[in-house]
Amino acid sequence: MALYIGLMSGTSMDGIDAALVEFGAGNDQPSLLATHARAWPNELVQQLHTICTPGDNEIDRMGVLDQRVAEEFAHAVQALLQTANRTAEQICAIGSHGQTIRHRPESGFTLQIGNGARLAAMTGIDVICDFRMKDVALGGQGAPLVPAFHQAVFGKKNEPRFILNIGGISNVSVLPGNAEQVFGFDTGPGNTLLDSWYRHHHDVGSYDAGGQWASSGQVHQSLLNELLTHTYFALPYPKSTGRETFTFDWLLQQLSAFTEINAADVQRTLLEFTAITASKALQPLASSADLYLCGGGAHNPLLCQRIAALLADWQVTSTASLDMHPDWVEAIAFAWLAHCFCERRSGNLPAVTGASRKAVLGAFYPAD
Repeated sequence: MALYIGLMSGTSMDGIDAALVEFGAGNDQPSLLATHARAWPNELVQQLHTICTPGDNEIDRMGVLDQRVAEEFAHAVQALLQTANRTAEQICAIGSHGQTIRHRPESGFTLQIGNGARLAAMTGIDVICDFRMKDVALGGQGAPLVPAFHQAVFGKKNEPRFILNIGGISNVSVLPGNAEQVFGFDTGPGNTLLDSWYRHHHDVGSYDAGGQWASSGQVHQSLLNELLTHTYFALPYPKSTGRETFTFDWLLQQLSAFTEINAADVQRTLLEFTAITASKALQPLASSADLYLCGGGAHNPLLCQRIAALLADWQVTSTASLDMHPDWVEAIAFAWLAHCFCERRSGNLPAVTGASRKAVLGAFYPAD
């Protein structure tokens, strides 16, 4: 028996997910034992949103945030251990995704903060982090990393399955029923623009819970058509993207020609944008298949309904039907990647990221 903790904070920055995961001897299948969700302090999340856009004094600001993110991660780990009635000594390692503040694989780097050394020192647990950098160093995108995990836990021989994670950015894993043919890519925005537009118009809450605000609006077809002209959607995969590409400023630029649209209609149009770009990415891959949703978007009924309607011949459900709660898939994935690191097994798929070869991913920070 080996216990690992996975930490995930995604592009949407809606909180820190911590998962305690058990792996049996010689068993690659994770068992979820306990979870803890921690909200970011309001002032800290504002600073994190700000540093995702180039600005003044970035090095000092990043240095401070690197420590503060690690401290919040450590608090999440400590709360998880208390919930699970476990001690630090019982945990093999923490797999920390970190908080992405810049993703520029075309320039040879991707940057996640949440200082691994600080996290190890505060928790007394070995930390594996910076999972994306080795893949980027090998010429890959460094993202998405979850398809290898999805294949390990959801793949079934001779049974095609698709996993669509709708976080800040949406990404799909294509599991064709043959482990050697797995691939995946980012389809485009998930919740990042929806969340940004919601926060711009609401003082309470950080996202449109249940898609209720979007449900009160109507799709503005001209705006939608303009959003769909973004060059990212015409790129071949392997490909990945981030909030650096689909920024709030980019959205405002698109809106500048449509000043008459009310705010709720913009929100509804952004939801349709997410649904259409995901479905258009999937349609060429199969005429019908089983699609499993996970991530925060899986809790947006209107978004899920629109994806299902656009993929009318597909069976659309959530990963809960595969015995994994959609909220915890990514945190479990980073526990799995930490487990792979400790077992010296590769964690990337070159067909997904474009890296020149498979590799053991992560940087190691011992607690001792």
